Amino acid sequence: MKKVRVGLIGTGYIGRCHAIAYAQAPTVFPLDAELQLEYLAEITPELAAQKAKEFGFNRSTGNWKDVVSDPNVDVVDICTPNFLHKEIALAAIANGKHVYSEKPLALNAEDAKIMYEAAEKAGVKTLVGFNYIKNPTTQLAKEIIKKGEIGEVVHFYGTHNEDYLANPNSPLDWHCVKEKAGLGTLGDLAAHIIQMSQYLVGQDIKSVIGDMETVIKQRPNPNDLSQMCDVENEDQATAMVRFANGCMGTIETSRIACGRKMGLSYVITGTKGTISYTQERMAELKLYIHSDDPARQGFKTILTGPLHPDYKHFCVSAGHGIGFNDQKTVEIRDLINGLANPTAKLYPDFEEGFKISRVLDAIALSAQEKRWVDIG
Repeated sequence: MKKVRVGLIGTGYIGRCHAIAYAQAPTVFPLDAELQLEYLAEITPELAAQKAKEFGFNRSTGNWKDVVSDPNVDVVDICTPNFLHKEIALAAIANGKHVYSEKPLALNAEDAKIMYEAAEKAGVKTLVGFNYIKNPTTQLAKEIIKKGEIGEVVHFYGTHNEDYLANPNSPLDWHCVKEKAGLGTLGDLAAHIIQMSQYLVGQDIKSVIGDMETVIKQRPNPNDLSQMCDVENEDQATAMVRFANGCMGTIETSRIACGRKMGLSYVITGTKGTISYTQERMAELKLYIHSDDPARQGFKTILTGPLHPDYKHFCVSAGHGIGFNDQKTVEIRDLINGLANPTAKLYPDFEEGFKISRVLDAIALSAQEKRWVDIG
């Protein structure tokens, strides 16, 4: 059996999620290749050694450049802050490695395009961590739309709101620093719901008009809480969008939305019905079909179960649900099987990551110039 040897760079929150998914994937799914956790990098050799032992990697290093140049690594998994994505990815691509990167792909669309084009030229495969589309409930929504059960999609309403920075006394972290994060909640949260919208509608966003705001303008310095630092990017944003086929859409995002712990949601309106979903109740899909008996019309709740995509690999009973790390496990399955099969195409790839970055930049430009912005 072919081996896929993984090099992981970064072991913070999302890096740990990837490690959990790597551990789960061979147990949950039949894989087309043997998964080998080969090399791990962190900011110090000591931390790298600790995490390699914890996550089950064969070797460790305090320098990510060792991973991207190692001949025993097939795919480089980037779980670092945003500002490092481009440099690491380009170095990995230059060494002929496949690349799996967290989102957003880069600080801006210009950098994302460079990464996408480099991967295309080198002929390596890429994957971006838009894991929410891997949820069986959203896969079911895609199936319903594709079969025409709600007719032609005419409107997409999507949110990704959380409250992880709602407390103004929370110290400044890298997500609030433009040089390290690029955009704020647009890059961190809206990237997910924008990618979700393009996936479910089946069309790219072609024009936007947006607004954004930094509500909490200063936060305590994490190194000296008596000092304040400026917040350099947006806390909340909203946009109206048009898809290539004319479908309308509305996107909302916030990192200061009090009470919203995982407020990714969507309502998709078609000419024959509507789908409604929220990630906080990720085993439930609400479906309205307009042709139902008028005396019985209303949204019905579908509990996802083993008859729906991938669910059966985690649980035999409907309604029990799966979790965030299970979505990552599906993503890892797609990565390993995609790399094991030469003709397979990974999705969402760097091309999709570039497209999402273009939309994010267009919303920011629109907010600055107060006008509709077309996307190339």
